[in-house]
Amino acid sequence: MGHLVSKTGSRAYSLDYRFAPEHPFPAAIEAALSAYRTLLDSGIDPSAIAFAGDLAGGGLTVTTCLAARDAGLPLPAAIVAFSPGLDATRTGESMGTKEGIDPIFTRKAVEHTGAMYPAGADPHQPLLGPAVLADPTGFPPLLMQVGTNEILLDDSTRLAARGRAVGVDVILDITADVPHVFQSFAGVLDEADEALDRAAPFLSRRIRAGCAAHTSAK
Repeated sequence: MGHLVSKTGSRAYSLDYRFAPEHPFPAAIEAALSAYRTLLDSGIDPSAIAFAGDLAGGGLTVTTCLAARDAGLPLPAAIVAFSPGLDATRTGESMGTKEGIDPIFTRKAVEHTGAMYPAGADPHQPLLGPAVLADPTGFPPLLMQVGTNEILLDDSTRLAARGRAVGVDVILDITADVPHVFQSFAGVLDEADEALDRAAPFLSRRIRAGCAAHTSAK
């Protein structure tokens, strides 16, 4: 977050949302949606807001956007998700093909910790498996960055395909041979710095474009 703020000049709010297992699904989405409502109620225009997050937070950017749309709220200007978790059904081929290659996760570990969030809820629903079940119609521009060696790779590739199929402006940014949420290694990995240098202008352009369109409409 700090790197994105320094590169865009934007202000950031970090959501201290409720975690599983004490607060399972849909507590995190409810907390994120409540925070978004608070921003809107404070007078901040949605065209000046972007959602950004990584792993669970990356998934939350998408599911919160789904919840906001379904609640009839205006949507943010953009979404940025780093290595997002987007499929509680764990049906992506990369869960198997990247097993043993992913330097961070194993399928067993992801299934163990991932089960704490649904807490027995059926994973076959859009807010738990947006990569395979959600309809992202009407979504704002979406940037997803992920590494080739991640078992969660197909979470991003499948959501990207679903988004493009309904006309969403999607950028799927895949980097070779990097660990999960490699952007956190900014200043250490060249790939991390380069990825953030791509994410920052994506955010800045969308927020500026959204604000300009809103001003023109007035």
